[in-house]
Amino acid sequence: MAAKRKRAALEPMADVLDWRRGTFNVSFPVYSGAKYDASTTNLTYFIPAANSNNGSGGIDIVLSFLSPITPTSTLRQAIPASYLTVYAHGDTNINVYVDVNGQWISGDRGSQMTWAFRQEDFQHGPGLKTLSLQRETEQLFTEVNDRSEWGSFFFTAPSDVDHEVGTSNSVRRRFAKSGTLKNQVDYNFRRVMEEEPIFAFSKSFRLEDKGSDSVTFTMAHIQDPVVQYAAARGLTFMKPLWQGYFASTWDLLKFHYFDFASAARLAEHYSSTLGKDAYASGAEDYEDIVALSARQVLGATSFSGTPENPILFLKEISSNGNFQTIDVIFPSFPFFLYTNPRWLAYLLEPLIEHMLSGQYPNTYAMHDLGAHFPNATGHPDGNDEYMPVEECGNILIMGLALVNSLIYESGSATAVWTTPESQLRDSNSNNSAFALTNLGTVDGINFIDDSWGGSTKGLKQAQKWVERSYSLWEQWTGYLVEYSLRPENQLSTDDFAGWLALQTNLALKGIIGIKAMSGIARTINSTEDAKRYDDIAREYILKWEDYGISRDGTHAKLAYDWHGSWTTIYNLYADSLLCFQLEGASISTAPDQLPGKQTPLDIGGEGSTSGFVPRHIYKMQSDWYHAVRQRYGLPLDNRHLYTKSDWEFFAAAVTSRSVRAEILQSVAKWVNETVTDRPFTDLYETEGRGGFPGPNFFARPVIGGHFAFLTLERACGGRAMEALQFLEEESSPQRLRLVEETVAKGFSPARQDEKYEL
Repeated sequence: MAAKRKRAALEPMADVLDWRRGTFNVSFPVYSGAKYDASTTNLTYFIPAANSNNGSGGIDIVLSFLSPITPTSTLRQAIPASYLTVYAHGDTNINVYVDVNGQWISGDRGSQMTWAFRQEDFQHGPGLKTLSLQRETEQLFTEVNDRSEWGSFFFTAPSDVDHEVGTSNSVRRRFAKSGTLKNQVDYNFRRVMEEEPIFAFSKSFRLEDKGSDSVTFTMAHIQDPVVQYAAARGLTFMKPLWQGYFASTWDLLKFHYFDFASAARLAEHYSSTLGKDAYASGAEDYEDIVALSARQVLGATSFSGTPENPILFLKEISSNGNFQTIDVIFPSFPFFLYTNPRWLAYLLEPLIEHMLSGQYPNTYAMHDLGAHFPNATGHPDGNDEYMPVEECGNILIMGLALVNSLIYESGSATAVWTTPESQLRDSNSNNSAFALTNLGTVDGINFIDDSWGGSTKGLKQAQKWVERSYSLWEQWTGYLVEYSLRPENQLSTDDFAGWLALQTNLALKGIIGIKAMSGIARTINSTEDAKRYDDIAREYILKWEDYGISRDGTHAKLAYDWHGSWTTIYNLYADSLLCFQLEGASISTAPDQLPGKQTPLDIGGEGSTSGFVPRHIYKMQSDWYHAVRQRYGLPLDNRHLYTKSDWEFFAAAVTSRSVRAEILQSVAKWVNETVTDRPFTDLYETEGRGGFPGPNFFARPVIGGHFAFLTLERACGGRAMEALQFLEEESSPQRLRLVEETVAKGFSPARQDEKYEL
């Protein structure tokens, strides 16, 4: 930022102006703070007036970064581009400079680059300038340091700004002295850090005349193809979804730039609604946490396919880079259910298509579509990471959750993001049940998705989706029937904790998966299958309680044969999310009524008076979590003091309001107090400095699990939380004392040798 003010010399550093070698016309702003929501981060600065002794005058600068989350417009969400708007207010003219370098297109500083400049003026409205850069030789489907080595970066600005491409030291120093760029391009193509080429724009704000002004830049990273995928038709180079709507990259860039107002409006609607919901659900701390989480989830995704058959690909960032990992989609899926369930369908689609085509040889659900994103080449040898019970349970639970999201009455809580009801259906039977061919215009904004499910339409969509792949759902359930009650030695999603047999929490997931299949079967009126799987699940849950609960009845054990152990049974969340707690239960029609005044609400259970997983299991774990919670949260189990934030929210969602608040406050304390300075991690220590325990996870989409509270509150037509009112009944003093005494005894891995035969 150049203004009429000078600054004493600074010590020279790499890529910093050396004040000993020249006089620079640069102002140093005072940082005034940041504000953010789910889509926007605003950084505010103040530049004092040059000749003011009393602090009057000066310039306010806001850098507003917008990566819009637009649940009602999947096409907009599929555009891999963001906005940077600079707002200036004051009484002094100022020039603002911004540049990028080649590290946007490669993780290899030695990569050879090429670049181009394009300007287009329009008869009506401002023209555009675009600087584009790419590797000279793209390396398709290759990453270096988690950065893709193919694709082009486009940096766009209005035509009334200045531009320049040149050597970083030269361009930046000259701007720092004169506040100007030359409107020229150095076409001496070279490597990323060879006489570092930079791509710069500058805007002159004439504030002495206007008082306020702004400028918007856009940044887009365009890849074609986006990934390679072993589809039913064979290994396929997958196109970006936006190509189904725009004829060229330039058409896309123009639309995106001039769509700023509409995109911002849709994003603001989502952010404000999310903020209100989160505040009502968990107060200001929860509002902040979900706002921080939302963009991180979507940052791991790439929309692909066609309007007739959309697909959403996902990368397991930082942990190992796996492609479309089912047990990474699972912890993130509360975000998708809350925000736009059709995106969950698009995530599951490539897995279902691949396995339905017979390319995966095992009878259980695969762990991932490929060892490293962006190569979804499958595992034709069947040697993917061994989590059979985990992945079968995950996909069955998500399958029924998706079906449930489609089947609701108009005005239901689950329908919050739908556009006005439309019964238009694509008649082409080859199209996806969730095609994007019926986009409309609402309140003057185009490319708005058709309504999601509801009424007869939703049931038909659910049936079409289930019928196509019913053989797979049966196959996965068959595996769980045989192996989930007493899981053999294997990994769960928490693979960093190692292999373990007879895992209590894992078995619960498998059993709930069998129960979920009952609901999936009922969707297509397969009543015999529905009853059979329901009977098996009910038989198994009784045995599970006998195997997995401690002898004193205070907590769930880590493994059936590990006395003196305990675990967070976060998989209990699925029991409530899938509405199983409503089956045969007595539910109050008014949450404030006393238990004695409840009225029966029969949701179709067979003989159960307390849902599927018995209510006392919920009460038991709620009391236990209160007793073992640490400074920064709820540990995963007795083996370590580390935790997973996604599972904390799963677990806390099905506890009493007071325990839920305690866990939320602990996570918020960790966010606010600890020294971790990487993107939001999901794995951290609950004591000490709250740091990374190793492995170091960050920027992973699994933090979509932080939306667990919000998703549960919407589930079952808004009645899922009502079914958990029994959690507010106080436990007896004797029981709480027993829990405290049990915790006080301590838990050590050394006690694993105390086992018994099942």
